[in-house]
Amino acid sequence: MNLLYLFILLAAYRPAQGTWDTCRGTCGLRPMASDYDSIASDYSMPHVVGATGAQPGAWPWIVSIQDPRKIGTGHTCGGSLISPRWVLTAAHCFIRVRNVTMWRVLIGATRLTHLGPGAQVRHVKRLLTHQHYAAASQQNDIALLELDQPAECSEYVQLACVPNASLTVSELKTCYIAGWGSASAKAQGPSDVLQEAKVRLLDIQLVNSSQWYAGTIHTHNLCAGYPRGGIDTCQGDSGGPLVCKDNRASYFWLVGVTSWGKGCARAKRPGVYTSTQHFYDWILVQTGLCPSVTATPAPEPGFISAPFEQPGPTPTELGCSTPTPHPQPVVTTTPMPKPTFTSSPSEHPGPTPTELGCSTPAPHQHPTVTAMPTPEAAFTSTPFEQPRPMPTQPLQLPSAPHPYQVLVHFLTRVHEMLQDLMGKKT
Repeated sequence: MNLLYLFILLAAYRPAQGTWDTCRGTCGLRPMASDYDSIASDYSMPHVVGATGAQPGAWPWIVSIQDPRKIGTGHTCGGSLISPRWVLTAAHCFIRVRNVTMWRVLIGATRLTHLGPGAQVRHVKRLLTHQHYAAASQQNDIALLELDQPAECSEYVQLACVPNASLTVSELKTCYIAGWGSASAKAQGPSDVLQEAKVRLLDIQLVNSSQWYAGTIHTHNLCAGYPRGGIDTCQGDSGGPLVCKDNRASYFWLVGVTSWGKGCARAKRPGVYTSTQHFYDWILVQTGLCPSVTATPAPEPGFISAPFEQPGPTPTELGCSTPTPHPQPVVTTTPMPKPTFTSSPSEHPGPTPTELGCSTPAPHQHPTVTAMPTPEAAFTSTPFEQPRPMPTQPLQLPSAPHPYQVLVHFLTRVHEMLQDLMGKKT
């Protein structure tokens, strides 16, 4: 009986500060999707505008951000789970929002009205919008939601991988958008079933040309869709993910946050997305996963950029905890005689979706950071002659007020007088 009671206690035990770590340091994986390349193989693929639904667990990091004051499901915007406690979304979703802690976040669901076995509901603990967000121009359209309780990873819930500067996003070929947005610009209300579409990343210079967006696209934006239109995000998709499959592996990078566009699925008016890579450092600082990130000419590990042609990265969970033994960006140093420290260049596999943070990365990762040699003078002292100790001056007693012989005579007389008094004169 006592043993049974012990088993019950162990089963009921939960960590005091949240849930067990169920994400296992991974991100960008889709356990429920058996064939990544079979989805949306051509233009006839069902799309967000006028699309059919995605399969359960197809995009396990996407969330529905809901305002309970709205009629129906309350769906307002999409978002992406980037750590068990943080959702990445768009700042414009929260214009004039006051009490965001009333909002809820639906995780692991495909349908909004029938949540399914993998669904989890959390509430918003805190909203962090970019301090330089400009509603008029949609610059810096990015925000973070902290959840009141951590999400638990499962087949239906996974973390998205935020790329650092070592990934060349423009080289990614297979990209997707997803959301519960409207089926057209004139449609009322969100879709009940999650919609998905295959898109292409478009050249920013082309999109900024006079017949397209005429210079309104910023350096921190990405554009995705097709020149002739037909496939696009729409109202209600804001804040949702633009993800691209790694060119050499079966996981995905969260490269963009759905921001804005002119109409929905119009020719030469593709969707505009906020680049997550551009705001990688900002995400680190705001979430507290790294206490301080300062912009310096020489990037820190995890923020480095270098050309590469090596096998792709293996995703790990964002954060400052110790990464899993997958390839990670790493500073490799070769021991050198003190006091100068240098690192020898080495060749390793290509970039890895790092845990969003400042932990010591695991070995075997390109690119390598070569530390600048430190001037020897900073670590060694130049030989010099120590000053010799000065000789101590002899102790000088004060001079007697009488000559030496007089003093001796006086003391002798005193001695004789004492002997006379004591009757011991010799």
